[in-house]
Amino acid sequence: MSGTGMGESIGSQAARLRALAVLRIRSRAVAVALLPAAVAVVLFAGGVTGHMSGSGWDTARWVSSVCALVVLVLAVAVAAVIVRAEPALSPTVELPERSAPDLYRLVRDLAERLDVPPPSALALTPDCDSWLEDRTHPAHSLRHVVRSGPRVRRSTEAPVLVIGSPFLWWMRVAELRAVLAPVVAGTAPSAHPDIAAARRFVRGLDAAVALASDSAQRAVRSTPRRLLGRLAFAFIGPISRMLLRSCHTYAGEMERGVAVAASERAQAVDYGLRIVAQEQVGLAYAGWDRLLTRVALPAWRMGRWPSRLDAGVVSALTELSRRDRLAEGFTSRLGERPACDLLEEPGAVDEAASLLAARLFHGGPAETGVNWSPVGWQEYPEEVVDRKWRTEAARLHRVLDGLGVTPSEGPHGPTLARVITHLGRPAPEVGENLAAGISAEVAREEAAASLPVVRSQGDALNGWGADPLPLFPLQPPRTGRELLADHVTAMVCCAAVDTAGAAPGLDWLDGPALLIRGERSADLMSPVLSLTEDGDPGPLRAWLTRTGVRPEKPVRLV
Repeated sequence: MSGTGMGESIGSQAARLRALAVLRIRSRAVAVALLPAAVAVVLFAGGVTGHMSGSGWDTARWVSSVCALVVLVLAVAVAAVIVRAEPALSPTVELPERSAPDLYRLVRDLAERLDVPPPSALALTPDCDSWLEDRTHPAHSLRHVVRSGPRVRRSTEAPVLVIGSPFLWWMRVAELRAVLAPVVAGTAPSAHPDIAAARRFVRGLDAAVALASDSAQRAVRSTPRRLLGRLAFAFIGPISRMLLRSCHTYAGEMERGVAVAASERAQAVDYGLRIVAQEQVGLAYAGWDRLLTRVALPAWRMGRWPSRLDAGVVSALTELSRRDRLAEGFTSRLGERPACDLLEEPGAVDEAASLLAARLFHGGPAETGVNWSPVGWQEYPEEVVDRKWRTEAARLHRVLDGLGVTPSEGPHGPTLARVITHLGRPAPEVGENLAAGISAEVAREEAAASLPVVRSQGDALNGWGADPLPLFPLQPPRTGRELLADHVTAMVCCAAVDTAGAAPGLDWLDGPALLIRGERSADLMSPVLSLTEDGDPGPLRAWLTRTGVRPEKPVRLV
């Protein structure tokens, strides 16, 4: 197979046929736009030759001319928006060649083995996925640049290879090469003129539809000077949306054909190793998800972002493999060279990917500030876990005060006994009232402490401009009952630390952990749920007695 063509595989043939179908839709749209002008030309030609004379024909000529002019203006406007509208780019961490020469060399060698054009650049995404992203749309020519060496050049040919950052830390070099083989093989169809043209057309339509929708949403706030542009988008949007719907099926089948062709091309490269490496892809995804939802999310909610998430996923997966004995020879595998060794400064890259993950999944700003600062894994227990517990315990007692619950505070602070006595009362609506109060308090605090969206020069280089990044929440909003259980657990942990010599800790798979005599306490949630859900304080009192926690002693809050 040629490096600039698609070869003769079934997948490549299917992709080319579907690309031609998309281009035929584009041609039909052009033909429809030119049809009124063609009718007007025929009518005027008939008048010149004397075959279509009379007042009726004169009227038809002028009406057709006006219609042709209107249709042509609309067609030109739609075409201009499709060409100039900027398709969405994935938020990524750019990886210049000078910062990863070995990784670039690996990818180029892989492309040579596959006989395909090498990617124009590399970028990282804080997720467990890899893909090719075409950044050759005309709208990107001024917005998106790829740093290469001391100079800056535009990405104008092959697509950019986006690699999941957790893969670099968890996978070995050979495994990463095997996983990237079918992705890199996709640069061949990107070089085919019909497929490239069809993709540009579909991406332009998608961007035009998004731009028209955004303009419609802002029409209420628009000034009279911009009203004409908003009205123009009222016509451009439906036309672009109709064309996009017409291309949708063909475009989807084209991309499936491209994927099949790339997979067929990559079969000869590290095929056996790729099967084994796919198991590590699933592992990395599981560990990454647990790390984000259980470990990173509590820190983000406090205005702290863990600065070494990719290094953390290695610890999380190591712990997962140790607990579940997922694979034989696990220790020997870790002795092989990790893919992150292909980077010149793995720590700096990890920090950039960790900040981007916080922005994507939590909506934090682009730069460190007073209420948005990095935290290392060594400081996590004290800076995040202990602070989280004491903040939630203080909030719990503020809500109890607001509900008029009799305080049981001594001269030095509130006690856990107050919480247990209140939730253990036989009266109805007790837990619901407390849960509702906590929910309202959390909502007020989050609204008051909402972080401003800060833009940086890096955003412009990545093509994001001043637009906000998409937000992909990791978890749905917590219910009142869930918040109540979390706050009671936090109060118990504070009491254990202050009265029983326990300590805050970090579990790589479960997040904040309570360490009692150096061991993680894993049996606290069930007694807490018995109290918050059923109003039964017995299991929790038994747990406190067994662990030596004194609920009547005051605790320190923030």
